[in-house]
Amino acid sequence: MPPILLAVDKTYAKGLMWFRRDLRVADNAALFQALRHCRQVVCAFVFDRALLDTLPRADRRVEFIRESLVELDRELRARGANLVVRHAVAEEEIPRLAHALDVQAVYCNRDDEPQALARDARVLGALANLGVSFHPFKDRAIFERDEVLKREGGAYAVFTPYKRAWLAQVGEADFAAHPVELEAGAFAAAPAALASGVPSLAEIGFAPTNLGTLEIPTGSTGAHALFDEFFERIDRYAVARDFPAVRGPSYLGVHLRFGTLSIRHVAGVAHRLSLQGNAGASSWLAELIWREFYFQVLAHRPDLAEGKSFRPEYDRIHWHHGKHADGLFDAWCAGRTGYPLVDAAMAQINQSGYMHNRLRMVVASFLCKDLGLDWRRGEAYFAQHLNDFEFASNNGGWQWASSSGCDAQPYFRIFNPVMQSQRFDPEGKFIRRYLPQLARLSNTSLHAPWLATPVELEAAGIKLGENYPRPIVDHAQARESTLARYAVVKERAGTAKK
Repeated sequence: MPPILLAVDKTYAKGLMWFRRDLRVADNAALFQALRHCRQVVCAFVFDRALLDTLPRADRRVEFIRESLVELDRELRARGANLVVRHAVAEEEIPRLAHALDVQAVYCNRDDEPQALARDARVLGALANLGVSFHPFKDRAIFERDEVLKREGGAYAVFTPYKRAWLAQVGEADFAAHPVELEAGAFAAAPAALASGVPSLAEIGFAPTNLGTLEIPTGSTGAHALFDEFFERIDRYAVARDFPAVRGPSYLGVHLRFGTLSIRHVAGVAHRLSLQGNAGASSWLAELIWREFYFQVLAHRPDLAEGKSFRPEYDRIHWHHGKHADGLFDAWCAGRTGYPLVDAAMAQINQSGYMHNRLRMVVASFLCKDLGLDWRRGEAYFAQHLNDFEFASNNGGWQWASSSGCDAQPYFRIFNPVMQSQRFDPEGKFIRRYLPQLARLSNTSLHAPWLATPVELEAAGIKLGENYPRPIVDHAQARESTLARYAVVKERAGTAKK
């Protein structure tokens, strides 16, 4: 049933809609509010140099945004508007645009990542000096910040009770779309002098990537096509999601990250199917709730953005450092560890900007608990390379793997990379895709080439140490070292109980 909307007197003559992580027209909370409360609404996006200047000159995320903006601009033009696109420091450019356009209010959707909060605080101050109102809205989550709390108050630090509370609290109204089209008459075009179209990658200082070759769909059209395809197989998600060689995941992470798809739409579909007993939809909905769990953790623990462990005692761990540690890290980054599943996973992220969720856990555990390297090094690498990078989820996942985070795996749980490979890629299809040099090994030897006989290695054309590395660490020995390394945590816990 569509929402019943009461007539609203327009508060402002003109408003500015600032697109950020919400690159769509349909079901956009801030855009709907802007159209509803302003007689005219001009739309803008800023390629924020404060962020872009820190990135490599070829970045799939920048190209994804750029391609999605082309579609967004096309959608706006179909409604009589257009998109003002700037390449500047956003906290300076938005007040400048607000002044140039003579608007009385700026609308946007909230971004709770630490840098964004600091930026928005400065924008708020600058707009206030101009006499312009600033209106942020919730759009990237069903529940955020303080919306799901313990009965006694305070944030959840364990996922399962958070999930129970989330599911008990959610209702159909939480999935209701914001009917932008009902207010479409307020769309306005920016003056020609300000609307020069979406710049090319070269014009903002970036080079093309392999985004097109990878056939990653962009924009709202691509997002909905991808979701429709996932909907046809969502009932198999609970089982298929763990096997990297199978098309099990939704692959919607980058679209949720940049808002080309409404979280209300997809979570609503998953919730309704879950209530009908669809196990796959229930499993996927749980992943969406994990995302919001990490959002609320970060909202209540902003110090996590400063590199702090959620559990402070884990900051006492002594990780390997120095030249040898740097060499181990370089091998991990390049997929040269000698453990095929780990190496194939790193090849996947390096080639595509995507890594299967099961493999994210495997490679993170390997970095921290096999190589003895600080989880923050892996967190930073993922932040640089993942198309769907979100600070809260990335930080939460790495702290989970290193056992330092909220509701994390116990420190003594250490993934065996060979057993993970045998269990989740039994026929080696994923490994062979990303490590073709191992393709001729048998399914048995593929998971641990160093255990293959010399005859088999020769027949497969493999020379360990030459065209495929020997293991850079012995897992059994590394496990013992890790248990010793984490002893400082156990000792402190024991002292605290006395």
